[in-house]
Amino acid sequence: MAETAEQELRDVLVPITGMTCAACASRVERKLSRLHGVQAAVVNYATEEARVRYSGALEGDRLVATVEAAGYGVETRQAETLRESREQALSTLEQARRVSGVVEGDVESEGERFVVRVLYVPALADLDRLGRVFGSEATSSTADSRESSGRSRMLGVRMAVSAALTVPVMVLAMGGIGLEWLQLLLTLPVVVWAGSEFFVLAARSARHGASDMNTLVALGVGAAFAFSVAVVVAPGFFADAGEAHVYFEAAAVIVTLILFGRWLEERAKGRTSEAVRALIELQPETATRIVAGESAMVAISDLRLGDRVLIRPGERIPVDAEVVDGRSAVDESMLTGEPLPVEKAPGDRVVAGTVNASGVLEAVVVRVGRDTVLEQIVDLVRRAQSTKARVQALADRIAAVFVPAVLVVAVVTAVVWWFWGPEPRLNHSLLRFVTVLIIACPCALGLATPTAVVAATGRAARQGVLFRAATAVESAGTITTMVLDKTGTLTLGRPEVQAIEALDGWSEDELLTLLASVESRSEHPLAAAVVAFAQANGTRLSEPSEFEYEPGRGVSGLVSGRRVRAGRREWISPESDSRDGTRIYVEVDGRLAGSIRLDDEMRGDAPTTVQELRRLGVDVAVVSGDAEHPVRTVASALGISTYRAAALPADKASFVQAARDSGEVVGMFGDGVNDAPALAAADVGFAVGGGTGIAIEASDVTLLRDDATLVAWAVDHSRRAMRVIRQNLFFAFVYNVICIPIAAGVLYPFGGPVLSPMIASAAMALSSVSVVTNSLRLAKTS
Repeated sequence: MAETAEQELRDVLVPITGMTCAACASRVERKLSRLHGVQAAVVNYATEEARVRYSGALEGDRLVATVEAAGYGVETRQAETLRESREQALSTLEQARRVSGVVEGDVESEGERFVVRVLYVPALADLDRLGRVFGSEATSSTADSRESSGRSRMLGVRMAVSAALTVPVMVLAMGGIGLEWLQLLLTLPVVVWAGSEFFVLAARSARHGASDMNTLVALGVGAAFAFSVAVVVAPGFFADAGEAHVYFEAAAVIVTLILFGRWLEERAKGRTSEAVRALIELQPETATRIVAGESAMVAISDLRLGDRVLIRPGERIPVDAEVVDGRSAVDESMLTGEPLPVEKAPGDRVVAGTVNASGVLEAVVVRVGRDTVLEQIVDLVRRAQSTKARVQALADRIAAVFVPAVLVVAVVTAVVWWFWGPEPRLNHSLLRFVTVLIIACPCALGLATPTAVVAATGRAARQGVLFRAATAVESAGTITTMVLDKTGTLTLGRPEVQAIEALDGWSEDELLTLLASVESRSEHPLAAAVVAFAQANGTRLSEPSEFEYEPGRGVSGLVSGRRVRAGRREWISPESDSRDGTRIYVEVDGRLAGSIRLDDEMRGDAPTTVQELRRLGVDVAVVSGDAEHPVRTVASALGISTYRAAALPADKASFVQAARDSGEVVGMFGDGVNDAPALAAADVGFAVGGGTGIAIEASDVTLLRDDATLVAWAVDHSRRAMRVIRQNLFFAFVYNVICIPIAAGVLYPFGGPVLSPMIASAAMALSSVSVVTNSLRLAKTS
């Protein structure tokens, strides 16, 4: 039952709108985690997405209602279609409402026809079913946009207007000119219009019984502005309290600087996701579909399995397809990193996003939408970016209680300065209250880990390394022992005939002819190598009249009237001495006729891979299912002293587990089905994208390129990412630990400085920007 339930678990990435700080993300995360059927929810402030793992059916309207109850929104899309009568429209709407992911809908009259409109959550919606309900006349548009550039432009406009009005206010205040009424008029639009977002979002949080960074800003700016307005409007009220100052310049500067910080932050956050956007943009929006010999341009979303598409020279391939006509060279560098185009002919597969370099191809669609290789890569990167590293747990716990704690500190600070501060006490009390609120922004703390993870995984994807989760980014850098498979990992995985040893009067040519003839019916890699060698040497093969395959032993058959058996020494000639290399022993008519030695050639990048891992301080071991001699030979050539040969899949997993039990952090690099248990047993599993699907699914890191050196690159990149995360967390913690007490005035009795609200707001904005900028260094590392 537990296994069945596990199989039913599904993940979706849902874009969240309206979040402005890490506390927002934490609140949405708590709300989603309480939904029925949700096993886990992780909300990433940097990517503005919620990763929801659930079982059963997750209703879109419940998810949207839950997020809205927290004070935020879910990105939805709108679809509409026309119907001739109200009855048809209402019937269509009723069918659409039964489609998963549809949130709401209505019917409106438009002349003599009726428009059916629905809102749906793309991540949850059954788009194929919705398309069938709405038909070909349906249109779709984005209802809520999470476009980073749009918000960045909006913040830029507000910041520019705010700055233009703030400069004269500062001149009037700091120049001792006064003119408080003019300062009030100039500051009013800054606070009420440019800074309206702070107050609206703070009020929304308050309605839901929560607080966040907007609460701190709204209270600080509101207190400074309201106090100043009171001084201007009713100066007599403050006469007995001593001289009362106005702080319009503080309120205006705070709004301007925080808007500036958010503008920079928004631009920087957008840059962290450039890798995903670049991958998405690789797929064209249209394709040329062929129907009954006629070609027509259609949207990618209109293509279905089995459709024929025409791909001209220079065009990007729209979907995963199988070539049925034509020959061409296809640039697959976006997928493999290899610069040379790959020749394609009928029967070959082509992948969405790659470029047809020369000839015209006709192909049949075999994968569309989310099933294409490109979409799976995009999904893998996005899912990795939406997960949390273990190191973020401390930051999350602190962020959850940070804002309420700051409010308490601010109130206590105000009370202390009110009763025991210097004159004018009211002014000093207000300033300290406002400064503590402003400088205590938790954004830097919330951005420290996710921005680094997003930048690191994006850079890795461009390099050809896909981390499946943030925990893999975190763990890869801690590896102390790397266990390497041999075949296909350290060697090319293509055995080649090295020597023929004929016995008992047989010639080498005769032995090769008999062996290759019987092996021609086998699908074993060693058999294929023998046949290829024989054909390359012009050997004429005979079709065996009988053939039998003995799993784990070899093959037998009747070739030109002779009974031939070929296979392992233990089966053919157990009394023979063990020989060097991998050998196929041949028996003809019941007598040993000789053997053929095959070796698997070493990969050119294997020495560099081992050397780089050792440079990083990682011990290297080899574990393989191959025989003792070839495994020992490869290990010796690479200077690896720890190896294990003749290892079954369970043996490989045991080898890895034993290393872990001894205290090592173990990485496993393999490419075959027999490596899957070991990949799953390792702390971090590495698989080649061209390997088996089982191996890739069992791994934590997938290498898109057949380049073993990427394993060492991934370890090094992970270490750089963790250094950046630790730097970010250090600066975020130190910033708050040092600045909040100074803002509260603890150094004042000892002659130390106190911070003004303007300096506090500038420092707060710069702290977030510095964290994001530091993370962006990961996107540029080689």
